This record gives sequence, structure tokens and C-alpha cells, in this order.
Amino acid sequence: MMVDISSLRDRLLANDPAFSRLRTGLRVTLSVCLSVALLAALQGFWLPLPKAAYALAITLSIQSGLSVKDTTLHDQFVTRLLGCGLCVAVVGLAALLEGTRLVSDLVFLVLIFAATYARRFGPRGFALGMFAFMSYFIGAYLRPALPDLPATALGPLTALLVGQGVRRFVLAEDWRLDLVRSVAAVETRIDRILAQLSSARGANDARMWPATDRSKTDRHVERLKDAVLMAESFVPARPETDGRHDAERDDPRRSAVTIALFEAHVVAESLVMLSRQAALPAPLIAALQKGSREAVERHARRAGHSAGEDPDRLEAIDACLSLDAVRRRLAGAVSELVSAPDGAPTAKPGPAEPGAATTSGISLDDPAVRRAIQITLASAIAMVFGLMLSRERWFWAVLSAFLVFTNTRSRGDTAMRAVQRSIGTFFGITVGLVAASLLQTMTSVILGLAAVCVFLAFYLLAVSYAAMTFFVSIVLALVYSLIGSLTLNVLVLRLEETVIGSLAGLAVAFLVFPSRTDALAGEALRHWCTALRRLLHDAAEGRSGFDLIHGSQVLEQAYAELASVVRPLGSPWQLVTRPGVVRQTLMTLMTATYWARTFAGGLAAAPVGKLSSRDEASREEDKSAEDGREACDPSEDRMAFLVAEALAAVDRIEARGGSLFLTKRPSLPRKRRHFRLSRPSSLVGLEMIAQTLSRLEPAPQAEDAPQTPPRDGPGTHQESLA
Repeated sequence: MMVDISSLRDRLLANDPAFSRLRTGLRVTLSVCLSVALLAALQGFWLPLPKAAYALAITLSIQSGLSVKDTTLHDQFVTRLLGCGLCVAVVGLAALLEGTRLVSDLVFLVLIFAATYARRFGPRGFALGMFAFMSYFIGAYLRPALPDLPATALGPLTALLVGQGVRRFVLAEDWRLDLVRSVAAVETRIDRILAQLSSARGANDARMWPATDRSKTDRHVERLKDAVLMAESFVPARPETDGRHDAERDDPRRSAVTIALFEAHVVAESLVMLSRQAALPAPLIAALQKGSREAVERHARRAGHSAGEDPDRLEAIDACLSLDAVRRRLAGAVSELVSAPDGAPTAKPGPAEPGAATTSGISLDDPAVRRAIQITLASAIAMVFGLMLSRERWFWAVLSAFLVFTNTRSRGDTAMRAVQRSIGTFFGITVGLVAASLLQTMTSVILGLAAVCVFLAFYLLAVSYAAMTFFVSIVLALVYSLIGSLTLNVLVLRLEETVIGSLAGLAVAFLVFPSRTDALAGEALRHWCTALRRLLHDAAEGRSGFDLIHGSQVLEQAYAELASVVRPLGSPWQLVTRPGVVRQTLMTLMTATYWARTFAGGLAAAPVGKLSSRDEASREEDKSAEDGREACDPSEDRMAFLVAEALAAVDRIEARGGSLFLTKRPSLPRKRRHFRLSRPSSLVGLEMIAQTLSRLEPAPQAEDAPQTPPRDGPGTHQESLA
């Protein structure tokens, strides 16, 4: 049984480092269940409540768990308190205008514009906008009478108190606990990589690994990256001044954790690459997993003696020593940081909301205004056609039109979301109808199943919008069954209204202020190039190691944003798809990002580990005998030359813009190369940045220019791990 629990925990950690998605799903589910239970108890013992009170409690519990992103509990409480007051005011306005439907509908559209435009004011503006929209939606749909407003207000008030209580006492956020948990996930992923290397070592020649072993190792490496990024997000940020981190106010304990996480990632990836060219001794792998430092060094010396002069095996052994050293350094750095009394977190800037404003004032040049016009127009179209289909349930169409634009960047992104919402709704109401028909009067079972579906919906929200819509549709079918309103006609009508809203959003996204995916891809590529260029300039200026690590993290974030933006270019809904070209380009840029991380780590950190079987004098002899390679020359001239070469490559691909992802290129031959840890990793990474980017846009060659012989250097991360 213990093995099963451990296996389940490992699967959860693999897909959800630090259990952040798990806690989000539990927060929403607990908030909804507790709010409904409290209102039911209140109604049973004291005061009859209108349906709107329950609907508002459920809706605002969900929005409170998802939309409130303030850093501190105090700020979260302020946002929820403002949201509660705004909710009551908006519901009161809807009740007041109920007698004049035309005016009420026009006010609804004005409120949609305001709620969308509020996103330009940051996380609190986004949350309050969602509270206002959902509250007016509930008020206009359920139509509470003016005398019922005091009782209706108990719904959002209960959601406020319960949501804050769950966040504060039940599933509290503690950055120290989150950091320790996420670093444990990093250690688990490294152990899984080592276990995979051990199980795949059957053949003496690791290059003969079967494809399944390579695929499993690649998957573990990708999960390690996710775990490292999660752990880095929990390290408290240091203050910034003028867009730069304030080094004078920096806490060295934070820098130590960040650099150690960075090194652990790079060294683990390097070990995987090296192990594919030299099988690692089983005792050394076992010592890395469970043994002490002395055991690791003892087995490394034995393996080094048996390796003789085999450079590949010696490099792999050095990588094992490096990994052991950096893991111990990471554990010590985390322990020191979490035990510090003054390690309070500083708010980290989150990603900008799509459509955030970049200009002051209200004008059509403001992206926030354009997005607000798009969503308002889509809602108006959905309202008209929804009313033509149903005078009572047209609100579902408006809801779909509003939500398909949330967190989307381009018309392709909106189209994907519209398709996902429609598909999720169709299958959700189908499954919900079957489940409700089978369970019928089994109220307790229906309630339990509804709670499970609520959890699954918001646990999977970050993974799949279609999955979230699927489970929410099941919940709605079960709720209709409980209140006696479940009919096939109602569910079909919901599907029809959802499709109307999705189509309205899709039409507006393509016809009104359309944001082409390739244009946005060019902008995202420019941000990536800017981040890489800044990292190179920081290195040339001799900035601190933490600044370089921070620059590489910004580059990683820019790549993640770029990958998200270009995703619709290869989606199957398009008439003409280019998934192969897009993937090839993204993989090359990912490779350049990897080598930039290696470059930053080489400059920021002192070399880790030591030779397995040779002393420093032997190392110096090997360096001097390495065929006179210029890449091993750590002189400033060589560094300046490589920086200039890399910057020129960045300029070439930036000039291509979004067309970079639409250009088909011939596949390049694979070469047997690997990353030598004994070479200066900063120079290796710097050289490989230019070589990798030249795959996308080669440098122009003069006709009379001499041909440079190929370097015997490391291959790309793409060749080894992709």
C-alpha cells in the first residue's frame, strides 16, 4: 500500500510540482461546498434565502479562488471586500432595471466594456471586473426582487468570508513550505533521471539505447525543468530599481538558492547527454541516489581508474561528481533561506494580462480599449442571437462570448478557446444527462459527484480549458437534476447558446481589430531577442552572477511566452497547418535558450566537482593539448568576439519577425557531439548560441571569404534531448 501511495504522489508531483494545481482545485471546491453548506444551514434555521444568494455564493467562490492574485492576505481581503460591495451594488442595479429590459441590456453591455477595460489596472482590476460581470449575469438571469437584496447579499458575503478563511487557515500559502516542497520535487525528478539512467545501461555502448529509454529520459528531463521553474517561482524576489535588481539590498541567501537550482538543472541535463555516449557504472549511480559524499567520491575514483584515457567516460564521471556537489549545496542554501527570520517575500511581477494597455488615456490605440470593444461587440451579437433563440436563457450566449476572450492573445488563440468550450460543453452535458438519469433521487451521491467534478474542473484548468468546461457542464446538469429542472431541451438549449456565444466571439476576433498570430509571434520573438541581447550585454559588462542568472530566467519566461503565442499556428483547426515548421523553429529557439542558460551558469558559478582520476596538473595538460581550440581560450578578446557573433545572430532572426515560424528549412544532419564539462561552459554556451541561431537564419557569406573549418565542439541540446 505504501508503494501505491508513493507512486501516486510521484505522479502528482510529476504533473503538478509543489501541488499548486491541487491546492487551487481544493480551495475552489472547499469554498463552494462550505459556502453552500453555511447558506443552507442559515436558511434551515433562520432565514429563507433566494436562489440568487446561492448562485452568487457559488460563482464568487469560484472567482475568488481563481481571480484574486494579490500577494499578501491583507491585499487579498481588500480585493474580496471590494468585490463583495461591487457585487451587491451590481445585483441591485440589475434588480432596479428589471422592468426596463432594453435599458438593462444596454447597461449590461456598458458593464462588460468597463469590466474588460479594468484589466489594464492589474490583478485587482481583473478580479473586480470578473466579479462585476458575473454578478450582473446572475442578477439579470435570476432576477431577485428589490426587497430580497439584503438576503441576497448574504451570498457574496459568505463567499468572501469562506474564501478568505480557506486561504488563511485551511490551505494557507507559505512560501517557505512551498519552496521546500518544490525543491523536494526537484530532488525527486533528479532521482528519477538517475534511476532511468541506471535501468537503461544494459548495453555497454549507451549510444545503442532503444528509443523507449531515450523517450523516458527526455520526459524526466522535461519534468525536471518544470519542477525547477516552479521552485524558482517560490524564491522571494529582491527589490528592483529602474528595471534592474537592487544588488545593494539583495539577500545573498536568495541568490544562493537561485544559482543552486540553476546549476542542478544544467548539470542534470549535461549528465544525461554525456551518459548517452559513455555508460555510467551502476555503483556510482547508486551512490548518487543514496550514498554519502565519501561513497560517491570513492566509486568515482574507481570508475576513473577503470576508464583509463577514455575522455567520454571521464567527462561523465566528472558530471556525476558535479551533480552530487550541487545537490548538497542546494540543500544547504534552501535550509539557510527558510530558517532566516527576515526572508519575507517581495512581490514578483506576474505576466501581463493580454491586452494590457501601453498608452495613457482612452483611445483606439490602447490595446485595452480595443480588447474591451471586441468583447462588448461579441457580447452584443451573442445577446441578439441568444434572445432570438430563448427569451429566458440567452445569458449563456453572452457568458460564452465573454469567456472565450479571457486570457487569449490572438484570433487563433480565441478560435482554439471557442472550439474547446463548445466541445467541452457538448460532451459535458451528454455525460451529465446520463449520470443524472442513472442517479435520479440519490441526492447524496449527486452532491458528492458534483463536488468531485468541481475539483477536477479547476484542477485541470491550467492544463485544458476543454476539460474544465466538460466538468463544469456535468456539474450544471447535476444541479438542474437536484432542483427538478433537468430536461433534454434545457441541455440542448445550453449547448446552442454556448455555440452562439463562441461563434460571436470567433467572428469578432477575426473581423474587428484582428490580432494575427504571426504578428504577435513576431512581437514575442522580439521580446525573446531583447532578453537574450540584454543577457549578452550584462555578461560583457561584467555584471554579478545573480544578474546573469536572473537574465537567463527572464529569457526562459520569454521563451515560454513565445511558445504559447505561436501555438495556434500549428493547430489542427486551421485550413493550412505548419506544425512541423513551427515545432522545428521552437525547438531551435529552445536550444538557444538552453545554451544561454549554460553560458550564464558558467559565468555565475564556480566550477563544481573534481576530476575522478586525475589531478589539476593533468587537467591543465589536457587543456593545452586540445588541438589548439580557440573555444578553450578564456581571454577577453575571445569572449568579446563570441558575444559579437551571438548578437549578430540575434539581430538576423529578429529581423525575420513572425515569418521565422512559417519558413520551411531542410533538416540538418545529426552529429555525435556532447557537452564537455572540463571546457569553460561559458565559452561553450556562448559559441553554441550563435551556431544554433544560425540554423534559422545563416550569416551571409562573402564569395571570397575563407571557409572556416568546423569546430570539434559540443552539439546542441536539441540533438541530444529533443
